[in-house]
Amino acid sequence: MSSNDAVDVQSFIDHQPFSGFQWVIFALCFLIVLLDGFDTAAIGYIAPSLIQEWGVTKPALAPVLSAALFGLAGGALASGPLADRFGRRMVLNTSVLVFAAACLASSFAADLQGLTVLRFATGLGLGAAMPNAVTLISEYSPSKRRALITNAMFSGFPLGAALGGFLAAWMIPHFGWRSVLVLGGVAPVILVVLMLLALPESVRYMVAKGLPADRIRAVLGRISAAASGARAFTLTETKSVAAGKRGLGVVLSRSYAVGSLMLWLAYFMGLVIFYALINWMPILFKDAGLDPKTATLVAALFPLGGCGAIFFGWLMDRFNANRIIAVGYALTAVAIYAIGQAAGNVGALVVVVFVAGTLMNTAQVSMPALAAAFYPTQGRATGVAWMLGIGRFGGIAGSFLVAELTRQKLGFSEVFMVVAIPGLLATVALLVKQFSHPETATAQRSADAPARLDEEMQGAH
Repeated sequence: MSSNDAVDVQSFIDHQPFSGFQWVIFALCFLIVLLDGFDTAAIGYIAPSLIQEWGVTKPALAPVLSAALFGLAGGALASGPLADRFGRRMVLNTSVLVFAAACLASSFAADLQGLTVLRFATGLGLGAAMPNAVTLISEYSPSKRRALITNAMFSGFPLGAALGGFLAAWMIPHFGWRSVLVLGGVAPVILVVLMLLALPESVRYMVAKGLPADRIRAVLGRISAAASGARAFTLTETKSVAAGKRGLGVVLSRSYAVGSLMLWLAYFMGLVIFYALINWMPILFKDAGLDPKTATLVAALFPLGGCGAIFFGWLMDRFNANRIIAVGYALTAVAIYAIGQAAGNVGALVVVVFVAGTLMNTAQVSMPALAAAFYPTQGRATGVAWMLGIGRFGGIAGSFLVAELTRQKLGFSEVFMVVAIPGLLATVALLVKQFSHPETATAQRSADAPARLDEEMQGAH
């Protein structure tokens, strides 16, 4: 590389081996999302203890169960435009610190009202952290493996939610329900320290903002020494964007509006299912005759299935991502219905809950990678964040949905039949997105082609 060479940053990332520096970024983003999942799901696992200790009814829990979701929506909607303006790193560090402090404070709540306020504050931090972790790892990933890497990172969310269930089943009998929230506050404080030391700004963001070449070179140099001779850096976008548009202007522009709406609808419906079940399954299973510990452990199998998203990421990098995820949602609807038919048989319940969780979380965890690939750099953080933010209202709807279904005295099987319907609606939304933007998959495969051709030529030599 001569001293006059200008380097396209995405092409540079595409042509280098995945470095130790990128693995550090992946690990930190994975831990952010893992703790996000843990703190988000924690309230569902301590809900039976709240009913017992504070003497509240199940419908009265709906506000505290959904408070964090309102915060998650607000945090996501605000953080995307902030990250596209001020950078991914600053928003990530701040948001993790916010949800750490609020979750720790929640452990000292004296009543349902105080806990509701603190869960909202926790949600603000959680909602801001997740989309920016997705955006950052996506922008440090090679094009031909972006969905695989992003899905693998985002699988930390359901794993964190499942970890919360297993830890809660052990911690609550020994240390009380407050100990779960203490852990959910202390762990991210430690993570913030690591992030301040090791997490870089997005190199694509730095080029798009015209930051000094020395700063960009220093970051790319940690991926490969091949960047040391570059004196200028460029950013070639495969996605069109109108001149001067940034953030929400890109997301709602004519070129992206229909796809944005369908992404919002699909993610919304997925979270209706996820939060309806993660918040209420321990209670529903207990009412169906399981003892509280068994009910919690079986419910914890549902988010554990998110590891299947790694396989979906592999498929998404090779085939039509919209159709792959649509199939995942359709199968989810069938599996959720099957949970309602397994009452009274613990063995069958264990199997169908795990299968349903694998399908549900595989489809849902794949959505941020789909959104990150859909938008250009100028609107990527906002696009991912707004999908996650709008989707959070689906989580709120899911929490209140089951509360209303129990108030109407629907049976166990009937509740799960109703909760299965959003899976079908998410399927339709992604098929509409594919119909409206058939060029997306073709454009992505075309963008990856030069890197694959280069690798084949190197192999021939």
